[in-house]
Amino acid sequence: MFSSNYNQKLHLYKYLCTYFLNWQKMTAIKSQNRLFSIVIPTWNNLAFLKLCIQSIQRNSYYNHQIIVHVNDGSDGTLEWIKKAGIDYTHSEQNIGVCFAMNMMRTKVKTDYILFLNDDMYVLPFWDKVLYDEIEKLSDNYFFLSATSIQPHTQSASTILANYGDSIETFQEDKLLKEYMNYKINDWMGATIPPNIVHRDIWDLVGGYSIEYSPGMYSDPDFTAKLYMCGVRFMKGLQASRIYHFETKSTTRIRKNCGQMQFLLKWGMTSSTFRKVFTYKGKDFKSQKIGTFKTGNRFKISLIRGRLKAIFYLLTKDFGPLWKFWKKTFV
Repeated sequence: MFSSNYNQKLHLYKYLCTYFLNWQKMTAIKSQNRLFSIVIPTWNNLAFLKLCIQSIQRNSYYNHQIIVHVNDGSDGTLEWIKKAGIDYTHSEQNIGVCFAMNMMRTKVKTDYILFLNDDMYVLPFWDKVLYDEIEKLSDNYFFLSATSIQPHTQSASTILANYGDSIETFQEDKLLKEYMNYKINDWMGATIPPNIVHRDIWDLVGGYSIEYSPGMYSDPDFTAKLYMCGVRFMKGLQASRIYHFETKSTTRIRKNCGQMQFLLKWGMTSSTFRKVFTYKGKDFKSQKIGTFKTGNRFKISLIRGRLKAIFYLLTKDFGPLWKFWKKTFV
């Protein structure tokens, strides 16, 4: 009888100790404001930026460092950021995503860098799901993404549901009630923001490649660099969800030819890279990590891509065919 009571008390004591240690750990994490460094490039998009940051402050399980790069900021963004006491970098003109991301890296104070667009609204427990996944991993060679709910476009890794595409039409209360009602599985090939990487791995690949400025196809290029340096665990988490307004600020800028830049740099199209090496959008299967599928279809894709590259180089700007056309017909 004595032995039984003793064992029960010992078991209870161990349970309480474990609970207390876990509680201490969670309290320390929540109080230090240093779990993720959330980097947000913005360009005169103040209303959406305010909503984005408010959602981080209201709906995050942990506290995080927020860093904003203000391109221009003449719409009041720079003044608002200063008053709000948010860490920031600033350029007088719009320097694009790539330079902005690398500038914000100089302000990072945590181990994890999370890229978020200024027109995204994070939903409850989005960050806890990401961190829980990180805690399961044995090293820092990972690349994780949250899952986006979007009003207009859908892919294998996003959810199509319209809760508004402007501040005026945004149905916030309805979204908060329904956002987990949509079924989707964890998916392969984290590429699109919001995505998170360890800062040591960010530094290993040199951040974002500035030749893609202002930023078209800089995301798949960053993924390819991670893959080249040994990152294989690329996973999109269905339970970590955000709402993306799809404001498409890129319509206000002169775009770089990112698709062709990727092809010339990596010897294949970004589509081929995603399908063959990262399986982007496919249901997550751990046995596929680190594998890639080659064969006749892959070889044909490479040949087709290289023919595109040759034609592009011959016709781009003042290439030989362009000069001939202009001299003969213009």
